[in-house]
Amino acid sequence: MNVRINKENAEPAYIQLYHSFVRDIVAGIYPYGAKLPSKRVIADETGVSVITVEHTLTLLSEEGYVQSRERSGVFVTYRGEDFLGQDNGRKEALVLEKDEQPSDFGEFPFSVLAKTMRKALLDHGENILIKSPNHGCAELRNEICLYLGRSRGITVEPSQIIVGSGSEYLYGLIAQLLGDFAAEGTGASSRILFAIEEPSYKKIRSVYESMGITCDPLPMTSEGISSEALKKTKAKVLHVTPFHSFPSGVTADISKKLEYLRWAKKRGGLIVEDNYDSELTISKKAEEPIFSMDPDVDVIYLNTFSRTLAPSMRIGYMILPPDLVKPFEEKLGFYSCTVPIFEQYVLAELLRSGDFERHINRMRRRRRKE
Repeated sequence: MNVRINKENAEPAYIQLYHSFVRDIVAGIYPYGAKLPSKRVIADETGVSVITVEHTLTLLSEEGYVQSRERSGVFVTYRGEDFLGQDNGRKEALVLEKDEQPSDFGEFPFSVLAKTMRKALLDHGENILIKSPNHGCAELRNEICLYLGRSRGITVEPSQIIVGSGSEYLYGLIAQLLGDFAAEGTGASSRILFAIEEPSYKKIRSVYESMGITCDPLPMTSEGISSEALKKTKAKVLHVTPFHSFPSGVTADISKKLEYLRWAKKRGGLIVEDNYDSELTISKKAEEPIFSMDPDVDVIYLNTFSRTLAPSMRIGYMILPPDLVKPFEEKLGFYSCTVPIFEQYVLAELLRSGDFERHINRMRRRRRKE
């Protein structure tokens, strides 16, 4: 083994060893299916402890480079051909467009994603050619329920979950679902009014206005929407991004969230909670969603996996309050799911296996150090 551990390096020995193995695996020195040297051999040749080697192998396994087989050893599961631009086992540089950063392509380990895709193909076979159920496949909706219970304390039924290709598509469904509910006035003078944050993600307003909805922009303060503006709006639907609102970066505290709930309860309104970035909080305690804070207020919860997996994975979901499940089915249940069934199977497996949560935890730790 051509590996040297620099004891004067601030980087831990197991990380140095990890980088060395990744370099050799990607270069094809250890090709797919190859067996790595035993833990004791690695420890002897690098001058580190067996425990240090175990830490390295665990990290390699979590990232999808290797797999440990009981009483057989550790084997390489990385396939060079799973990556774009491969030539003789070596990875060519990915050419970026001008002003584009590598992070724009997502930070989920591609090796883990490729491994999961292969498993989905083996597990589901020709079923990946079948049309998805309209609201998303049962496997994914079930896994989202379990994940939300573990990570957010949100307890819902699969029937409440609607899967779609990103937030913009789901905004459109919400606009159609709540049109009559949010109507103000009658006859020619009637209008559909939604209150939104100002500033906010521009596509929120673009989608709503393209559906004939009038948006009432409510100015933001350092705590969230201005209390005075919230009192004055005539809207019955409030679209908020309580965690890390874009582009202001404002996160609503518990007092502001309770204010939103009081507002909705007082006027019989509804809240659309858009939590696109909440998975990547640097807090060790997950943000408490408005959705689960008051059972007497209707809240539609939105989230997307495009932010945490990759922009090309156009998979989002919304959770309907129980009393909107039937109206949605009657009014919009005919819409076909816009996410291919194969991608749904892949995401369901990432959630089931814990790979998605391990990735989220790694990202949170990295953000805390930045």
